[in-house]
Amino acid sequence: MKIYASLLVLLISYSISAQNNLSGFEKYPVFPECAEVPIDALENCFNYTLQQFVFANFKTPDIVFSENYKGNIVVFFEVNKEGGFKVLYVDGIYNELKDEAKRVFKLLPKITPATYNGNPAYVQFTLPIAIPLQAPSSMEFSESTAEVKDISEEETIETLKNEYDSIKAFPYANEEYKSNINIPLSHHNYSLFDPALNRIGQNNHTAQKPFIYSEVNKYYNFETENQKLLKNKTSWLGRKWWNEHMVTFKGEGYWFTLDPGVDLQVGKDTDAEIDTYNNTRLVYTQGGLGKNLSFFAVIYESQGRFAGYFNRYAESIKPDGGNPAIIPGRGIAKSFKSDSYDYPIATGHISFTPSKYFNIQLGHGKHFIGDGYRSLLVSDNASPYPFFKLNTTFWKLKYTNTWMSLRDVRPDVTLDGSFRTKYMANHYLSYNVTKRLNIGLFESVIWENDNDRGFDFNYINPIIFYRAIEFSTGSRGGNALIGLSGKYKFTDRVNAYAQLIIDEFSSSDIFGGDGSYKNKTGYQLGAKYYDAFGVKNLQLQAEYNRVRPFTYSHNSVVLNYGHNNQSMAHTLGANFSEFIAIARYQRERIFADAKVIIAKRGFEFNTEEDTFFYGGNIYGTEDDRPSDLGNDITQGNTTDFFHTELQVGYLINPATNLKAYGSVIFRDFKPSVNTESVFENQTTWINFGIRTDLFNWYNDF
Repeated sequence: MKIYASLLVLLISYSISAQNNLSGFEKYPVFPECAEVPIDALENCFNYTLQQFVFANFKTPDIVFSENYKGNIVVFFEVNKEGGFKVLYVDGIYNELKDEAKRVFKLLPKITPATYNGNPAYVQFTLPIAIPLQAPSSMEFSESTAEVKDISEEETIETLKNEYDSIKAFPYANEEYKSNINIPLSHHNYSLFDPALNRIGQNNHTAQKPFIYSEVNKYYNFETENQKLLKNKTSWLGRKWWNEHMVTFKGEGYWFTLDPGVDLQVGKDTDAEIDTYNNTRLVYTQGGLGKNLSFFAVIYESQGRFAGYFNRYAESIKPDGGNPAIIPGRGIAKSFKSDSYDYPIATGHISFTPSKYFNIQLGHGKHFIGDGYRSLLVSDNASPYPFFKLNTTFWKLKYTNTWMSLRDVRPDVTLDGSFRTKYMANHYLSYNVTKRLNIGLFESVIWENDNDRGFDFNYINPIIFYRAIEFSTGSRGGNALIGLSGKYKFTDRVNAYAQLIIDEFSSSDIFGGDGSYKNKTGYQLGAKYYDAFGVKNLQLQAEYNRVRPFTYSHNSVVLNYGHNNQSMAHTLGANFSEFIAIARYQRERIFADAKVIIAKRGFEFNTEEDTFFYGGNIYGTEDDRPSDLGNDITQGNTTDFFHTELQVGYLINPATNLKAYGSVIFRDFKPSVNTESVFENQTTWINFGIRTDLFNWYNDF
């Protein structure tokens, strides 16, 4: 016999999709009405019987009629080993619809459970329910499998002609928060969910950044938290400005958002008498195709002029080829008007999660490894770069492999007008030793395209020890580093963290105590205090960083730990000690943060009398060192550095991270000897702006 309706017709013509924690099940759950149905037709009988029950018992709430709503709700439910129905989650626009769906499912009787290997098994299902309700089509069940009734050629053609009009749109339900998209790197945004990630007993990993939404949403419900901030706006403009993405679309198995954005700043460097500004227009999109594939992309078009010290640094790292500057953290800039810069940039990534164990990403962006404000391993200080990343998570481990393509843009390494390409590969293994203690092991290697070897596939192995590979390809053919990190949770509100970086593998030089230039090490110590002194949402952080001279540099000058004339690790490079204190606070949409940095730094003199390389600039060559022994931190042109920053702002739209703010920076820079490139200066920089917060600006160098 044939079925006189389409297979698996639901209330909105969708299948009930089954999800099992096992690889599959031998027999579907059985309603009493399906007891005599052949096993091959049980799935269709289960679907149809459930549809009939829902249609007969569901009472549409009045709000649906009063607001003329048309759409659907989705019920995620389970049939357990005893044959009982249990609702796990309901996704719908109105709470009244969600409550009614839960009520109906409570009325369902116990049925015969599914079986696997002959034993009862639980099975999970997803059921869309169309609003207004639609009756299911009648069905008959044959001796074998269910069959679809014959459709004539004319009917097929007519169906295809309506294919465009049959594309359905559903209410957008904040799918980004459950997706595999990277959460944009922003110290302020990450501080909001940092306390939730650092509770004792949780088996998560907080060093590998950026995080993806789905791994954080487990501990910090983005939708729930943002609901607390929503304004009661009913007009389209009010909702889009205060609460929502500008454009959203959700179809069958896919969704995307599209938003314009800005980074508009006006300010003044009162000491240098410079009127500063930044004019960034951007557009960004994000979305998902199916459950496993997500994407994010943003395009920036920017012009700006900044405080005196910022402009000087940007011009000091300018690339070969005539462009006047590299904007720190952004990219190469061309001249704009007579005293400003034009610096376009684009970033984005594709994220694929084939299983709960693996996440694979291909993109153009930045990364950060660590729990601190700074990182001695990998930070988001430099310009974006192309990358391929593999995250593997299981048991108490998270293992991150990242392969990157970097550029050296200095005139002395440029060849035939082209910037020098080099590559970086790094591994970071995070292990939760106990419910309080986490340790991390890091290794990284940089190599250049010497002998036209291009991307060296010796380094594609995700589990090898890079030092051995570096040795096999030539000791000067690569620059390998290793590192350690750790975090200990004293309480849910207090944790401490640390990092150690080792850039030279000579134990006698590291532990000899004679100041060898090969003692290229650094360390970080820090602590965080959440809800400090009982004040909700007040976060305090203290951090100390110390990096010896010559760390991150190399005798083969291209193999330094840098990209686009910027450090891939700490913002200050090397040859410094630094103390940082940070306070952050947010109450509803109002936020504020304060930061104080006190440091001692060692610069090169770069004069006719003294051309030695003292180990501060990671792009210097060790062959120009002043001595083999007796090297110490802040040697060279010792400089006292003080930076303090206060920012107060208002979150305009939590969906797009659009913020209005005002800030003031005071900076004091006092070298022992004034030279052409390093000289005493003070800066007071007042700034006001409105910004779509998608990346970190670093002004503290």
